[in-house]
Amino acid sequence: MKKVNLAGISLTSQIVLTTLVLLVFGLVMIGSASVAEGARDFGNKWHFVLLQLKWAGAGAVLSLIISRVHPGIWQKLAVPILGVGVLLLFLVIIPGIGTKVLGARRWLVLPGIVLQPSELIKLVQVIYLSAWMTSKKVTLTQFMAYVGVIAGLIMLQPDLGTTLVVSGLAISLYFITGYPVKQLATIVALAMIAIVIFIGSSSYRIDRVKTFLDPTHDPLGSSYHIRQVILALGSGGVTGVGIGRSRQKYEYLPESTTDSIIAVAGEELGFVGISIVMLVFIYLISLIFKVAAACRYPFNAALAAGVGCWISLQVVLNLAAMVALTPLTGVPLPLVSYGGSALMTILMGLGLVIAVARVEKV
Repeated sequence: MKKVNLAGISLTSQIVLTTLVLLVFGLVMIGSASVAEGARDFGNKWHFVLLQLKWAGAGAVLSLIISRVHPGIWQKLAVPILGVGVLLLFLVIIPGIGTKVLGARRWLVLPGIVLQPSELIKLVQVIYLSAWMTSKKVTLTQFMAYVGVIAGLIMLQPDLGTTLVVSGLAISLYFITGYPVKQLATIVALAMIAIVIFIGSSSYRIDRVKTFLDPTHDPLGSSYHIRQVILALGSGGVTGVGIGRSRQKYEYLPESTTDSIIAVAGEELGFVGISIVMLVFIYLISLIFKVAAACRYPFNAALAAGVGCWISLQVVLNLAAMVALTPLTGVPLPLVSYGGSALMTILMGLGLVIAVARVEKV
């Protein structure tokens, strides 16, 4: 099959270059957004950007290694890989093993690394579901049981945003691999019931829904975060106030380096800057789906498409929350938000796409 070229650049090279653009953009934004917090808490205003750079380097090495592994290896190892992922999800919710921060138990502190299993499970799920779904031996009941177990373990942390991403990714792969679309209504209905139950089980999540319905609700409490996001985006206007000149990042805007980093970007680069970033994301996602569409083998196609769906879901959920189209969910922006586990797993996922492109010769 012929390679897909743009101005003489192969499809794989385009994916790598686009990923690098987003990584550099993320490092610049993290450097800008974290100067006050880094100087205050660590005596080094570049503390966070240096950590992110270290994780980007480690992720790039892992991505390179994965890109050289034949995808068929992952297909054979899908079940044990899922076993490891589920085990880590179990361990993180056990008091004394999982680390609790701000009421959430989402991290495992291992020698030399802090791991967030809910981020790793996204990569695990792409591999496992690609193998399982393409076997064409999956019933709707089995599929829903699988989603229920994985989503339930993540909700126990609790983490609604990741639960939505993981569940949405599973549902996307279910239909991408050719299962009946007529089952969509049943799946969506069950998912909505589960979400309503989960939201209703916590006053904190109920407050977030109230804030979404009425942003003036509790302006110094549950509505504070989204109001600061809107202030940041509004202050940026069309062209922004300039790189490094955000005011909201000075301890006004919560999660300014992680979930809310696009608000800092919007303030500094304006509508024009954010639009360009979104176009780069759309281009990267389109490249990934081109790889999937060109595949001869169903597992390879599902693997690439799964990574494309994963990135798409996170971008949409993050941006929708930032412009108050959905309640705040705590979903990071891929390749841009600060966070080691999230960054490294996304880069490993892109390594899978490159491996597929290499084997399929696209």
